[in-house]
Amino acid sequence: MAEVKVPSLGESIVEATIGQWLKREGDAVESGETIAELETDKVNVEVIAEQAGVLSSILKQAGEMVGIGDVIAVISEGAAAPAAQPQASAAQPAQAAPAPAAQAPAQTAPVAQASAQAVPSAAPSTVRATPSVRRAALEQGVDLGQVQTGRIEIADLARAAAVPSAPASAPQPTATPASAVRPDEERVRMSRRRVTIAKRLVEAQHTAAMLTTFNEVDMSAVMDVRKRRKDNFKEKYGVGLGFMSFFTKAVVGALKQFPRLNAEIQGEDMIIKHHYDIGIAVATEGGLVVPVVRNADRLTFADIEREIADLAVKARSNKLGLEDLQGGTFTITNGGTFGSLLSTPILNAPQVGILGMHNIVQRPVAVNGQVEIRPMMYIALSYDHRIVDGSEAVRFLVAVKRMIEDPESLLIEG
Repeated sequence: MAEVKVPSLGESIVEATIGQWLKREGDAVESGETIAELETDKVNVEVIAEQAGVLSSILKQAGEMVGIGDVIAVISEGAAAPAAQPQASAAQPAQAAPAPAAQAPAQTAPVAQASAQAVPSAAPSTVRATPSVRRAALEQGVDLGQVQTGRIEIADLARAAAVPSAPASAPQPTATPASAVRPDEERVRMSRRRVTIAKRLVEAQHTAAMLTTFNEVDMSAVMDVRKRRKDNFKEKYGVGLGFMSFFTKAVVGALKQFPRLNAEIQGEDMIIKHHYDIGIAVATEGGLVVPVVRNADRLTFADIEREIADLAVKARSNKLGLEDLQGGTFTITNGGTFGSLLSTPILNAPQVGILGMHNIVQRPVAVNGQVEIRPMMYIALSYDHRIVDGSEAVRFLVAVKRMIEDPESLLIEG
């Protein structure tokens, strides 16, 4: 017999939530096989079986919180047991209690039927369910006594909720809880990642003196370079030439000119960083994650595009490791991919700067005294005013604008 324990979750992470079990009690497992997934603040962690056998007991159900080293299941030696025969086991109680000869069968049947219906609700102590399942059942209005299964799991509640229960003969009035939802509403428990995102965004606004400055960029020059170079670039490097590599290079060049935007606050000290690990925000089904492109100042355009593409694929398939998410010095987020025209991005603490890119829109602008239609993009810089002055922030954004409008300067400054 072997205990399945919560593995080490990475730096600064001490607890997780059981996301889902990939095996059920009684299933055979192989050594090295993934049997469960844990949700942490940053990434999902797989739980691996360290020996082959049978998953004889699941001690923590989906949705329960666990800590490092907690025992969540037990694997026993041997082969999986054959599936139980529910019809045979259900027939045994009926055979064990013969009907009294003195009573007429017509009277016995209704009484026995009523007794059978009353047993699940009258004996709640026989229900096998974890506290989290009981809490979910209460929220969903499911009577655990009516769920005909062994150990009740979250999935069983959804099936039970879909089956209307028989009306009670004498309904008792009950008070509607203040947290109850309407019939045309849905209660969905937030994932651990979403809860953490919510907490950190609020903390960032409460702890930093956050301010945002804006500018606009003429994207004509960059779009011309991409148009002329994209086919050869793709053929030579095997990756597309996007806008993110241009903006990453421009941000690095601007950070070298204004180093306090590449810093963080620790107590009464500023930690100014002379390495450039740029976080690139990626939207996933589970929420926003910010994987990091390391040493962006040393990478070519092709290296940056390839790294961003690889990180985006890993993020959307839940394959990011903690090392992919930690240690960023500055963040870029591109709401323009979803059509955003203008926004005020929130800092990714403990960083003190984040650049927001937006949608490219054809707009009339004045060029050398003439009105021309140009592809324009609004850009936004949110920064921590505690260590970054307004003049620094404005000049930083102007430097980014200048380098994007003159891409050749990126070869020197980026």
